[in-house]
Amino acid sequence: MTTAQIIAIVAAVVVLFLILSCIKIVPQEHAFVIERLGKYHSVKYAGINFIIPVVDNVVRRVSLKEQLADFPPQPVITKDNVTMQIDTVVFFRIYDAKLFTYGVENPRIALESLTATTLRNIIGELELDETLTSREIINTKMQTVLDVATDPWGIKVNRVEVKNIMPPAAIREAMEKQMKAERERREQILIAEGEKKSAILKAEGEKESAVLRAEAQKIELVKEAEGHAESIRLHKVAEADGIREMQQAEADAIRKLLDAGLTTEQIVTLKSYEAFTKAADGQATKIIVPSEIQNLAGLVSAAKNLD
Repeated sequence: MTTAQIIAIVAAVVVLFLILSCIKIVPQEHAFVIERLGKYHSVKYAGINFIIPVVDNVVRRVSLKEQLADFPPQPVITKDNVTMQIDTVVFFRIYDAKLFTYGVENPRIALESLTATTLRNIIGELELDETLTSREIINTKMQTVLDVATDPWGIKVNRVEVKNIMPPAAIREAMEKQMKAERERREQILIAEGEKKSAILKAEGEKESAVLRAEAQKIELVKEAEGHAESIRLHKVAEADGIREMQQAEADAIRKLLDAGLTTEQIVTLKSYEAFTKAADGQATKIIVPSEIQNLAGLVSAAKNLD
């Protein structure tokens, strides 16, 4: 192989290398920041891109996916001077590769420092009890502050989550005692409420039983009174029937006397005689009967014989 052929082969290799170096394939959800002769030139996004070898240089490969920054626990002091450790998780996405590259030196360290200072400011406005029960408020405030502060860095903070809140051991022990006392208090309240409900149910049962007994006695007395009233009614009905029959018999007797030719005065005299006889009722051994009544009695006997 001659020298000319070797030179031609080397030249072809160099040309092929230069051509290949002109091609930059950017993966999906990524961006390449390009500088030309040390100065920002452009940002290349997913797909095939062409650059000038030696002149253009890829200074940063940036991922556009949502990323997670899990920061270690940070010491913070509450409004009531309680020191505790809180660790946070920040979910963010790079929306501008140029700002992310040139906005701040080492963006992750800057984001961590900004998160720590923001967390201290927010917790410093809250007391211990509020800190333990206001995670959602803390998350919202931090997300708002960080999103505004990182905007010049090309970073969009989507959300912030407080992972753990770790008070000092003495505070945790006091909280456990408080929780135990609270559970015991609730237990006593539940027991007292149970006993109260039991007593109420028992009293209501006794009340209903007394009412039922009174109702039963009332019904019994009513039935007894109704029976007595019915007995009296039947007795009065029987007496009325007897009187009616006696009156009917008396009327029949008077009718017969009238048919026998007796006058009204004679009938009255005869009835007086009968009343006089009943008045004696066998108590007198001797009864003196007037002659007029004796004559009337004879007439009555004659009338009966005629019948």
